[in-house]
Amino acid sequence: MPFIAKGAKPRIRIGQLGSRHSHASGKLAAIRKLSGDFELVGVAQPREEVESPIPGSGAYRGVKQMSEEELLATPGLQAVAIETEVPHLVAAARRAVGAGLHIHHDKPGGITLGDFRELLRLAKRKGVTVQMGYMLRYNPAFQFMYRAVREGWLGEIMEVDGMMGKMASASLRRELGRYPGGGMFELACHMVDSVVHLMGKPAKVHAFARRTQGDGVADNQLAVLEYENATATIRCNHRDPHGFPRRRFQIAGDRGAIEIRPIEPGKLTLSLTEAHGGFGRGTHEVKLPRSNGRYDGEFADLARVIRGEAKLAWSYEHDLAVQETLLRASGMEVK
Repeated sequence: MPFIAKGAKPRIRIGQLGSRHSHASGKLAAIRKLSGDFELVGVAQPREEVESPIPGSGAYRGVKQMSEEELLATPGLQAVAIETEVPHLVAAARRAVGAGLHIHHDKPGGITLGDFRELLRLAKRKGVTVQMGYMLRYNPAFQFMYRAVREGWLGEIMEVDGMMGKMASASLRRELGRYPGGGMFELACHMVDSVVHLMGKPAKVHAFARRTQGDGVADNQLAVLEYENATATIRCNHRDPHGFPRRRFQIAGDRGAIEIRPIEPGKLTLSLTEAHGGFGRGTHEVKLPRSNGRYDGEFADLARVIRGEAKLAWSYEHDLAVQETLLRASGMEVK
């Protein structure tokens, strides 16, 4: 029995299933960094990727490697981070949830709606948490924006505009070519999650895709989401050499507006017609709290939720609405 200092909270036993997701090493690094909250028991490849070696360097250095069966049978295991390749995410997540474990499920929610819906139904029956890996949820700029909208600072929302792009390498283009939804599906899912969080599920979604390089990859995309009195647009461009500094999210209502640009590190401009939250009428450059790490907020919140200290702010119903909206925004079949 490990020694627990008086007044200290018991650490949560967690493992990672998969190492081939684009965020896998970063998520593992965050778990190891939060050693006061988590005890990392090891990393395993899912059965679909068992032939792929687990890295031994970087965030993986010194981490115990095991089989999926060994990981899921670890005594006292409470949570698993699902970090497989995108096509295998939901299947691996189902096995972890079926074992009664809380999961951090990296983005997006697989490649179909039906399989993801069944995962959430199983999680509900098991009474476990599914935390989706949409990192912008915990970005300080987005947290500030969510509060402003929730408290009505901006009035009735009329328009939302987001862009998330990058210059795709040859290897990334091959990866994106596995999905008819291209970059909108794999990368701009973060934007879709934020729009649905702010505005709800849209009434209609229109997807526009350009495949510019002869390899069939959807690399220049636009989605338009319709609401009763508002529209939201999301762009994803994988031929943008200045994609990271140009990433942005803007929202405007009839009493105020917010622009976040760049998204990381977040820089936020707030414009108001009347005072709110300690900000007067006019335009302000908002000083934001410094983020401890890109993924730290996700796992710190997951620890609080597992301990029963907090409720996850994103429901099963929200995550299902995001998955459906994402598939439509990507021009993918909804089934």
